[in-house]
Amino acid sequence: MWLTDLPAFVPFFIAALLASISRGWLRNLIVLATPVLGGLHLWLDVTPGLVSTVPILEYELTLMRADRLSLLFGYIFHIAAFIAAIFALHVRDTTQTVSGLLYAGSALGAVFAGDLITLFIFWELLAISSVFLIWAGRTERAIRSGMRYLVIQVSSGMLLLAGALVQYYQTGSLAFDFIGLEGISGWLIFLAFGIKCAFPMLHNWLTDAYPEATPTGTVFLSVFTTKVAVYALARGFPGTELLVYIGAVMTCFPIFYAVIENDLRRVLAYSLINQLGFMVCGIGIGTALALNGTVAHAFSHILYKALLFMSMGAVLYRAGTIKASDLGGLYKSMPKTASLCIVGACSISAFPLFSGFVSKSMVMAAMIEEGHDYLWLVLLFASAGVFHHAGIKIPYFAFFAHDSGIRTREAPLNMLIAMSIAAVLCVLIGSQPQYLYALLPWEVEYWPYDMTHVLSQLQLLFFSALAFVWLNKQGIYPQEMRAVNIDAEWLYRKLMPDTARSVYGFLKHAGHRIEDTFDSTLKDAAKSMISTRLGRFNLAASWPTGSMAFWLAVILGLFLLADAMS
Repeated sequence: MWLTDLPAFVPFFIAALLASISRGWLRNLIVLATPVLGGLHLWLDVTPGLVSTVPILEYELTLMRADRLSLLFGYIFHIAAFIAAIFALHVRDTTQTVSGLLYAGSALGAVFAGDLITLFIFWELLAISSVFLIWAGRTERAIRSGMRYLVIQVSSGMLLLAGALVQYYQTGSLAFDFIGLEGISGWLIFLAFGIKCAFPMLHNWLTDAYPEATPTGTVFLSVFTTKVAVYALARGFPGTELLVYIGAVMTCFPIFYAVIENDLRRVLAYSLINQLGFMVCGIGIGTALALNGTVAHAFSHILYKALLFMSMGAVLYRAGTIKASDLGGLYKSMPKTASLCIVGACSISAFPLFSGFVSKSMVMAAMIEEGHDYLWLVLLFASAGVFHHAGIKIPYFAFFAHDSGIRTREAPLNMLIAMSIAAVLCVLIGSQPQYLYALLPWEVEYWPYDMTHVLSQLQLLFFSALAFVWLNKQGIYPQEMRAVNIDAEWLYRKLMPDTARSVYGFLKHAGHRIEDTFDSTLKDAAKSMISTRLGRFNLAASWPTGSMAFWLAVILGLFLLADAMS
């Protein structure tokens, strides 16, 4: 049946068109129905092994290539799009609605792409559609951050295209399967994926742009871009050992920034990079257990990270600020939002019976099995750090801590419903992980709830909490204050422009000096030619004409003398 071959992105693109010309309840119906119907189609009609191609010129684009890996990402993307749509029901901005649908559709197009050209098309559509969610903030910071975001994301696409063309030239194939780091094409594609996955020193587009988006836009952004990159790495570079070390760095360095950051949405942005690090480590290990852990963690991470961003979005929507220094005591007026935020905090901290525990433990177990003992300790430290900056800091400084005196209304009903759905799924996955495990791409036997896993995680959480309390009581824990934290983005936002201006100024000054010296030399040469000895005899008013007249007179005299003597 033709419906079976329908690419997953098509319903979202059609819905975006319909949403652009509709209003009110009809638009809301379109936005809500699209992920539901698309998800049912994916669940009931699409089976592993399905391939759908479209001929373009002399090449066939594989618009739909379904296997267990792509299907799992397809499922969670539909679920997340539905939750985000509910959260954004109060929004009347057509730009945000249309952009959100196109963004979700582009992500689905990317995960079901069977060739690198199709992947490139949706890779760029991800960038173009998502940037409007940032610009929808309609502030100067949002406009500037969005522009930087767009430049970096499009650059990633250009690297992907270059790598694809080199690979086609070398191998004659554009199939999107295992790529590896053999040859320049592999490195170009690896770098393209790394930019979107927020590798160290390539990450600041995320922490720069995500906090500037609208409350609803940030929820969409937290779901799709980076998870598409995780999917791409899992398909193209599984078992690449370099990723183990890159992922370990990603789990650690954001902790220090998140602890001192005052903007709570930026704290969550750094925390997002930290969680991506666990997934990247799993891809680098490359075993069935590690890859299953990566995919499972991406699935659960989308839910609890969206929940945390939604709770902070609700705070921003009602309180008008998201600065930790300005918040506190909101549990009195927003108790439901506070409770749901705590569920997200428990999930990201990997408390037993919550989703983060059943997925993160798979990556940790795979790390031990493959003999990466020291890196396992790094991930253990990172897990403790997560509890500090996301598990404790987010709910504590937003809803508890000191009483800021802010009294507002509870979050709107649609926001509470969206957060509740995400919270229920976090608890369901954490308490009944077998349902998620049954969907994982590779066959492996694993059960997280053995005594060793549970006790070790509870001990880690207990001592992390104790450390937070002690540091806070001693006044050692960083106080929340208004400040600008310098990250790697300082290199291209401050150092590089200032350096370029300095170099330009130096070269301009040097050019002027050289020009002045050259002009002075020419003038001195001209003066020396004018001021000759013959010129001082006043044989003529100027050197060239006076000299000529003198020598003509001498020559004429010599001729006359010679004629007289003959």
